Amino acid sequence: MTDRQPPGHLHPDTLAVRVAVDKSQYGENSEALYLTSSFVQPDAETAARRFAGEEDGYTYTRVGNPTVTSMELRLAALEGTQAAMATSSGMAAILLLGMGLLRAGDHVVCSQSVFGSTMRLFSGEFGKFGVATSYVSQTDVAAWRAAVRPNTKLLFAETPTNPLTDVCDIQALADVAHDVGAMLAVDNCFCSPALQQPKRFGADFIIHSGTKYLDGQGRVMAGAICCDQQFVDEVFLPISRTAGMVLSPFNAWVVLKGMETLGIRMQTQSERALAVAQWLQAHPKVAQVYYPGLPSHPQHSLAMRQQSASGKGLGGVVLSFEVKGSDDAALRRNAFAVIDAARVSSITTNLGDTKTTICHPASTSHGRLTEEQRQAAGLGQGLIRLAVGLDHIDDLKIDLARGLDSLT
Repeated sequence: MTDRQPPGHLHPDTLAVRVAVDKSQYGENSEALYLTSSFVQPDAETAARRFAGEEDGYTYTRVGNPTVTSMELRLAALEGTQAAMATSSGMAAILLLGMGLLRAGDHVVCSQSVFGSTMRLFSGEFGKFGVATSYVSQTDVAAWRAAVRPNTKLLFAETPTNPLTDVCDIQALADVAHDVGAMLAVDNCFCSPALQQPKRFGADFIIHSGTKYLDGQGRVMAGAICCDQQFVDEVFLPISRTAGMVLSPFNAWVVLKGMETLGIRMQTQSERALAVAQWLQAHPKVAQVYYPGLPSHPQHSLAMRQQSASGKGLGGVVLSFEVKGSDDAALRRNAFAVIDAARVSSITTNLGDTKTTICHPASTSHGRLTEEQRQAAGLGQGLIRLAVGLDHIDDLKIDLARGLDSLT
């Protein structure tokens, strides 16, 4: 594919290893890594045209880099969008989205179950500049519609949510947004394009933390916005080239290589997550399991329909469960005991790794939320989040049983 154009007729698994492989004169079979801050121009006139945007060509890595371009092309091909804009992290992608689309006096409707840092970004940082945000139930379409105002410019959701795996109806929210001239952004971090392509259901912008499943091994920070080419060229690139929330070439190369195994990783890890969820559901010390792949999940049917980019509905890789306990203190103590008993699972808030990770959301990833915000999001002290990796299922069960069986 030396013309660097995504061959759209190919299967996603093939796109993941073939898009944007631009062979140089050396004929290498892997994507090149361009570790340079600037690019030498052939002459002054060409430099002038390129810096003025009158001619294609790389000038400075803050503006563009071939390795970053390769990563953007591959991700866009997998998401089914015209383009992608890489950023230094997933939160930088949301920051760039807000800076590009929102102005003082605008209004945002956002799920009350989004990642804690996302909530703080909308309420705190965007709020300082006159952007108002209303938070509504992730799954109540009527609440989204009722929250819309004449000045609403953006609806924002992540699906499934972190950590309770609530699934929103993407098509329904797209209709709500488009009916009032607003746009819908969907954070697709948990599923990745291997399982879910929000563009198919009407989303205008797809947000990624490439730190998670796109990389897949917990190595680097990365983010992206997938959308129409016009938004990249006219809205996001001018801001990014000035503000500098760009992805480094090395991190782009790591994510680019990570995407080669995205499909097979997500399928295998999803299958193991389902097995763990089923086992937890039957354990006497577990009060409830949250996992879209379980028929008991309230949005199971919707999840199976939306999370079917692989050709079949998959529940994803992340699940949460609540341990039993008499009060908040006992719930927290029991949750900590299960986590501390882990010998295989890594105690860390990151997810998307080939290594299974385990954490206590109420005191870590969502610890800076107010108690009112945590209660609204359903984040109790007995909740444990598990992001299932490639560890063998038998070892994961033994690891969890060690802590659960010790609870009184």
